[in-house]
Amino acid sequence: MPLIEFTCKDFRCLEAVAFEPHPAFSLVVGPNASGKTSLLEAIAFLGQGRSFRAASARDLVRHGCEEFLLTGVAEWAGRRRRLGVQHGRGGLRQSVDGEHGGGVAELATALPLRVIDPEVHRLVAGSPEERRRFIDWIAFHVEPGFLGQWRRFRRALQQRNAGLRSDAPDLDAWDTEFVRAGEELAEARRRVVALSLPTLEALAAGLLEVPVGFDYRQGWAVGEDLAKALRDRRSRDRQAGTTQIGPQRAELAPRMDSRLARRLVSRGQQKLLACAMVIASVEVVKREALREPGRSPLLLLDDPAAELDAAALGRLMGAVAALDSQVIATALTAASVPLPDGHALFHVKQGALSTG
Repeated sequence: MPLIEFTCKDFRCLEAVAFEPHPAFSLVVGPNASGKTSLLEAIAFLGQGRSFRAASARDLVRHGCEEFLLTGVAEWAGRRRRLGVQHGRGGLRQSVDGEHGGGVAELATALPLRVIDPEVHRLVAGSPEERRRFIDWIAFHVEPGFLGQWRRFRRALQQRNAGLRSDAPDLDAWDTEFVRAGEELAEARRRVVALSLPTLEALAAGLLEVPVGFDYRQGWAVGEDLAKALRDRRSRDRQAGTTQIGPQRAELAPRMDSRLARRLVSRGQQKLLACAMVIASVEVVKREALREPGRSPLLLLDDPAAELDAAALGRLMGAVAALDSQVIATALTAASVPLPDGHALFHVKQGALSTG
């Protein structure tokens, strides 16, 4: 199981929490504003180095305190790793096994996790950037060297954009690096999308009970030479002050009945579709990258019943159970969600966690 132990100190409303989650399914229940979501947010911060609620680290320190501290023990194939994240006057610090040099990427490798929260519908309804990050999370774990490819492309994009805004007379050098890094990144994403599509489409169709497809767009026309396309659009890019084609414009567009799903489906359907995408990403990484028996990303599931009727919630929880991954979920009461046979129940009240 990914997470063996977790502690947090002075994170949001949580003064001091020690948590040993069930190896399969943990349900954390409590009234609104009791600290359930804050607990999931703290666990996610330990594995991602950021908040899934778009809060800055300094805003997560409990009122009246100077810093927060998160620690955890993750285990893969018999190897235990100790993780730590601290934020205070000295800024944000991360560590894995006492080493501070690896940064967020080292945390993500040691504790891969995905989050389904009440805003998960943004994965469908939000901007293409949301879905690019979705592809890139899978690629980070599945494609060797992907992080380096992504960083090289981001650097090339920043350099080219700076050249465009400064009216540099010669952009050929930046174009060369942009094309090299961009084509590598796009090819890695194409491979990831190809191996993910069957799982994505099957899970989405199962949760929504209608056929669902996904169209991948690389960010420039199929068959078009990227170097030539950049030269042809250079004057327009100079006017805009930014590069308007390339992998930074890639998109994974979900569709239902040959129409864009994000424009047509209800909020509840958007949530189900987004949940299917997140669950599929866990399944793909488990199958393609982690492979060892019992090794799978951690899934954090915040208030799954929100905006879903009983039938839809049943399908969602069935898909979650079929993952055979460690899951930590929250709900108002234990009766709010269908529970698997093997689970542990925790209660949160005024920021304090108890079992049973």
